[in-house]
Amino acid sequence: MSFFNQLIEAQRRFQLELLAKANVVGVGIGYKTDNGVQTDQLAIVALVDQKKPEIALHESDRIPPELQGIKTDVVEVGTVRAQNFGPRDRWRPVVPPGVSIGHYRVSAGTLGAVVRDRLTGQYLLLSNNHVLANCNDAQTGDVILQPGATDHGINPSDVVARLERFTPLRFIGDPIVETPPPTPQPPAPTPDPLPHDPVTPPPVVTPPPPVPNPPLTGPSQPSTGTGCSLAGLLIALGTALANANRPPETAQAQNVIVPPSPVYATSVQAQQAIPENHVDCAVARPLNISSFSDEVRYIGRITGTRPPSLGMRVRKVGRTTDYTEGTITTVNTTIDVGYNTPFGPKNARFVGQVMTTGMSQGGDSGSLVVAFDAPLAVGLLFAGSGVVSLFTPIDRVLDSLSVMF
Repeated sequence: MSFFNQLIEAQRRFQLELLAKANVVGVGIGYKTDNGVQTDQLAIVALVDQKKPEIALHESDRIPPELQGIKTDVVEVGTVRAQNFGPRDRWRPVVPPGVSIGHYRVSAGTLGAVVRDRLTGQYLLLSNNHVLANCNDAQTGDVILQPGATDHGINPSDVVARLERFTPLRFIGDPIVETPPPTPQPPAPTPDPLPHDPVTPPPVVTPPPPVPNPPLTGPSQPSTGTGCSLAGLLIALGTALANANRPPETAQAQNVIVPPSPVYATSVQAQQAIPENHVDCAVARPLNISSFSDEVRYIGRITGTRPPSLGMRVRKVGRTTDYTEGTITTVNTTIDVGYNTPFGPKNARFVGQVMTTGMSQGGDSGSLVVAFDAPLAVGLLFAGSGVVSLFTPIDRVLDSLSVMF
């Protein structure tokens, strides 16, 4: 067994025990840091919202330096937000990925990419469940606005798509409901062409310096007269389960303005009862595919996918922070994300996620994460903070929705 596989097995064995400790909000695998300098030594990483001196922690809540011979590390991730707030303008006549979009009852998120249905070949718009499907509180056919509502998108004049399908989020404490798979639609005769020939990739635009809303060259330009406002879905990134008895040390994922108040599951048995999520994703059917480009702003057309790996440099274009870059710091990350849903604050556990250095803010949810050195999709961003960002490996998203590039 390789050392990396030994780490995976050790994480599986000790993860619930670590998550039951106060202040621990996630567990992943990454390179150990020593006095702020990253080493080449792999370790099990305990993610905390705030580092505290050992004297401030009960002995049972301290992270041991090793777990059966495997090194550990503690990383502070700060306040993380599930990112619903970029370019916030109304884009006409052609809408590119990387701009504001959202369900008509959601503030705003980011259009990640144009994808195709694996069965019918139809073009669809990819983003998060909490951006396009309002945290499960939506129905097929609901209208999607560009820009999102908080960016002055208006129903019906800014309706650009309708919700096609989404992968339901499983919240802690909700009854388990088995959702039947969506009924396949009959094949479309011939998909409408996109604004560019999909066979010949256009030249990639060199990203501008990281300043808000840099000018875009090309046919897609935002119309004038649209303002921008900061609002968005705050999501708490804390370990959560009912009937806890410790004061919360909250970190937040980005999905609503008022952070939920997570409570802590203080036993391994309570941790075992928490349902797991693998993705936060949805697709919408555009009213007119000719109104959309499949070229991600400043990146170009996506030509395939690449699995994430530790130390990989990645980039994204999102509604709030536009073009940014980051580095993958942990993989196979388990983390609890709190959502303020239409039914109040709820929490959801995610497994198999990827954490990067901070490269996003509220409203960037739904951004496509792309390899730095090639137009290859790596993941779909759904949460983050000024310190870290979180995304789901892209192949897991594509399989969940039965779509492809």
